[in-house]
Amino acid sequence: MMKHVKIDRAKRLRDDAKTGHNRWHPDIPPAIETAPGEVVRLETRDASDGQIRPGMTVADLDSLDTKVAHPITGPVHVTGAKPGDLLEVEFVDIIPESHGWTRIRAGAGFLRDDFHDPFLAHWTLADSWARSAEIPGIRIPEASFMGTAGVAPSHAQLAEWTAREAAAAMRGDLVQPPDSQDAVPTTGPVATHGLRTVPPRENGGNLDIRHLTKGARLFLPVAVEGALFSTGDAHYAQGDSECCVTAIEMGATVDLRFKIHKGRAKAEDIRWPRFAHTNFVDAAWRGGGFVATTGMPVEQDGSNRGEDTTLAARNALRAMIDLLAYRGWSREQAYAICSVAADLRISSNVNAPNTVVSCLIPNAIFET
Repeated sequence: MMKHVKIDRAKRLRDDAKTGHNRWHPDIPPAIETAPGEVVRLETRDASDGQIRPGMTVADLDSLDTKVAHPITGPVHVTGAKPGDLLEVEFVDIIPESHGWTRIRAGAGFLRDDFHDPFLAHWTLADSWARSAEIPGIRIPEASFMGTAGVAPSHAQLAEWTAREAAAAMRGDLVQPPDSQDAVPTTGPVATHGLRTVPPRENGGNLDIRHLTKGARLFLPVAVEGALFSTGDAHYAQGDSECCVTAIEMGATVDLRFKIHKGRAKAEDIRWPRFAHTNFVDAAWRGGGFVATTGMPVEQDGSNRGEDTTLAARNALRAMIDLLAYRGWSREQAYAICSVAADLRISSNVNAPNTVVSCLIPNAIFET
């Protein structure tokens, strides 16, 4: 019989805490143990910890707990995994729930200086398509993947990453430091010192790589005994960049298989996650072509910011939002469409001073 971590979808993670956590810390006890080669099943909550439900409105968002993201299921103790090993995680299957959502939150997202009003779209997930009454005329094909997947940091990494993010905050960078508000576990060193799950790090975490679909393999350097792998934050679909800060967020059930590459992370000095896919199918791009805009590193006042790929990406995205608004969607709808379906791609970064970033949307998503 397959080993299985079951969750109660009627409960918040804090009320079902034995199934998961929402901070990274090496002292979180495993929820399950599995051997390499076995398939283990994990039921996962959405990024809001089940707070956003069908029928909710934008006005309801003000009452949400704000620091729950992301509730992840686990940890899974992988027998035999030791520091210095490389853990291979195979996504055997990802099974969506029936409801998804996308929101714009003031102060968050790639264009946070452009969008100041909240927005919420509910999606019905059925027959391999997502449709939303809040964004009519759009259908998004299923491309389910796990947005957050990672292993526990060591105590040394915990200290190092906390210090470097504190230094980044001192420079004025946007950082989410340790915070016990809404933490699970709710007390103790995990709550007070555990790392927030929003930023990805060397242990994986909130990578939001849309190619980690069924059949993908994720490779993570192991830092603690048993690896202590956890996952959650499933997405039904997402564009490269997830620009408005949410994709089509959903609960899901994921089947996983693990393999240990003994000593490989240490031997090859592997620091960052790697991934592979032998049979990736990009559902939204199967025929039908696309529409695209471009951006370069030029400010609105005409000044050049040489080789600033971030500015070029923002300009490409702004141009796509203008195009979608011209075709009849509101700017908030257009921003959400880009977050779940548009791909930002570096087309050229060698022709200084102007790098070129393209924003592509597949024609397949347009119903009319």
